[in-house]
Amino acid sequence: MSARDTILKHTLLNALQYGGKADFKAVVGKIISENPDFKDNMGELIPTIRGVIEEVNSWGLEKVEEKVRDLGIKIEEKKIEAKKTLPELKNVKSGKIVMRMAPFPSGPLHIGNTRMAILNDEYVKKYGGKLILVIDDTIGSIDKIPTKEAYNLIKDGLNWMGVNYHETRLKSDRMEFFYEWAEKLIQMGFAYVCECDVEKMRKLRKEGEDCGCRGLKTEENLKKWKGMLKGKYKEGEAVVRLKTSMTDPNPAFRDRVLLRISSRSHPLVGNKYLVWPMLEFSWAIDDHFLGITHILRGKDLVIEDLMEKFIWDLMKWEHPELLHYGLLSIEGLKLSKSKARKAIDEDEYSGWEDPRTWSLQSLKKRGFRPEAVRNFILSFGMSMNDITVPADVLYTENRKIIEPVANRYFAVFEPKILKIEGCPDIKEVTEGLHPDFPERGKRNVPVNTKIIRVSKEDYVKYKGKTLRLMGLFNVSLKTKALYEGNEVIQEMPKIQWVSEKNVPIKIVMNDGSVIEGLAEPDIEKVREGEAIQFVRFGFCRLDDKKTMKFHFTHK
Repeated sequence: MSARDTILKHTLLNALQYGGKADFKAVVGKIISENPDFKDNMGELIPTIRGVIEEVNSWGLEKVEEKVRDLGIKIEEKKIEAKKTLPELKNVKSGKIVMRMAPFPSGPLHIGNTRMAILNDEYVKKYGGKLILVIDDTIGSIDKIPTKEAYNLIKDGLNWMGVNYHETRLKSDRMEFFYEWAEKLIQMGFAYVCECDVEKMRKLRKEGEDCGCRGLKTEENLKKWKGMLKGKYKEGEAVVRLKTSMTDPNPAFRDRVLLRISSRSHPLVGNKYLVWPMLEFSWAIDDHFLGITHILRGKDLVIEDLMEKFIWDLMKWEHPELLHYGLLSIEGLKLSKSKARKAIDEDEYSGWEDPRTWSLQSLKKRGFRPEAVRNFILSFGMSMNDITVPADVLYTENRKIIEPVANRYFAVFEPKILKIEGCPDIKEVTEGLHPDFPERGKRNVPVNTKIIRVSKEDYVKYKGKTLRLMGLFNVSLKTKALYEGNEVIQEMPKIQWVSEKNVPIKIVMNDGSVIEGLAEPDIEKVREGEAIQFVRFGFCRLDDKKTMKFHFTHK
């Protein structure tokens, strides 16, 4: 094997393992491992290696897989990778840790914020502790509104992911408790009611000057506080502020708001409450009284850390341990529950199961396995670095699980009919349900040699060439379709096909579009909810057996 062939082989194998993108260092290591003599000529080989990697990485996973098959490259059985371990928690008493996850109910959990749930779940299971689901359903900003359906959607997603929580708390059930502690802070002189408008307060905070409300006596502040609760102020006319310092080095930390007035209706309690706590205030109180020992949160929530610690110190309460992780993003994907909600309301999206939401419900609908999502998230550990990865990394994790269980079937799209001249009269061919598991059984594909259908994409791609109809025979696509024998030639392109009879199918793609096609008749034996693979097209999940509607999973 030439040096370039060796380079191509290991580039393809590495790209196959990591979602279509090969890594330079990994490829070099494999090349030297196979032939140590290459090490002496590495200076000359590096330009070739980089060129091959650049070319292969531009192909996409489907072409990589096709090239591996065409070249007959043997894929070694992958070694089982050790599960990436999470760092040990500090100050742990076995069976005594208490952790919480606090999603905001504006919609279901999606692939991004699921990291919070998985990490908490893993730690609690590791140490035999307690996990509390705290629904953070306070009235937030205009763009962040609780919705009634979100409560069950969040729980449904957690249950699908196998996240075991031992208790559920709603912030909206604890409003009187938050009022009690707001009043205590005012009585102790740690907080005050501020009537300054937003622009005035912004200017004072910037200049580091106290506002006139800050110096009012406790009795006057308590009177104004009672007025807030009784509705004597309109939205924006009064807030409760924490006395930090108006000269704090961090302007954002200067006398932050603890509670404010909102006239918006809440999905569970309606307009029962006019004054709502800010999240960091409610967290500071709840994390203490719920006995939380360890808090996991994104590293971007620095102000929340400072606020909680400041309040805990004022009250002389013990601090839970705070742990942080960086942002995990999928390349090219901007997740926003508020934008998804708007798209659903405007009928642009079909609902939260629409693949474009990337909600856990949509991943389930597409045929993802919860253990694949968990493995994907855990592979990044508790890294403080912000990480952006291609979706293919998630697809690779899911493929490891569904590839062995997904039976194979033929389907064609935008069918092009071939009337093949000179072919033998064949009524049926037999194909295996899975190439790696012959014991799983066979499927019978009926044939009418006068009407063979192939996908338009393949017809255009291979026009003027000779190819093999999988399991059937060889055909040349010249002016006419001609029978070219039955010899299996390794280098010859191989495509799927259907004949008569066939079954109409439709597939919901990841961009929300729906494509229609024809599949071999044994597709009717697939169970609703089952994952299958349409050969050379990709993995799909049967969603509705009556209409034969599938959801596309990935390649």
